[in-house]
Amino acid sequence: MQIGLLLMAAGNGARFGGNKLLTDFRGKPLIRWALEAIPAQALAQVVVVTQYDAVAALAAEFGFAVVRNDAPELGISRTIRLGTEALAACDGILYQVADQPLLRQETVLRLIAAFRAHPERIIAPFAGARRGNPCLFPADCFPALMALQGDRGGSQVIKSAPERVFPVQVPPEQLYDVDTAAALQVIEQGGL
Repeated sequence: MQIGLLLMAAGNGARFGGNKLLTDFRGKPLIRWALEAIPAQALAQVVVVTQYDAVAALAAEFGFAVVRNDAPELGISRTIRLGTEALAACDGILYQVADQPLLRQETVLRLIAAFRAHPERIIAPFAGARRGNPCLFPADCFPALMALQGDRGGSQVIKSAPERVFPVQVPPEQLYDVDTAAALQVIEQGGL
């Protein structure tokens, strides 16, 4: 079974006030935390979609393929479309955001294992009843994912087929994403 991973790292960081991916967190830029959470050995291919030269260079250091998003203002749907096209030969794609610095490889491996056991399901991490990212979609979901418009992500596909979701419970802090400078401050100070 061929499983790909799309790291979505093309956003403008409007709520953060700029490119948050190069912001330092515990001695490393946020994007490095995301790249280090990817268990490349368990994946057929990793694609990083970005608009940033520095992110592309770092992804290349890890040996990951880079796809340029030249129109990030079109929203996350464009990143999803570009990455899904690049990984279209896969049986499933894990869609990982780049701003969850507490996400760990072990958790990503658990999501991959759940997909291998349930390849017809959408695998999603949960902390209690709260769903988070990254989610792993089977190939039959790719057309719906590529049809998304604007700033709409995989949640739209999940809402149309909630019965397909296979939940994997994970530590709640690993689902915490850094959308704002204040959110980064909360985890820097151990406020979770």
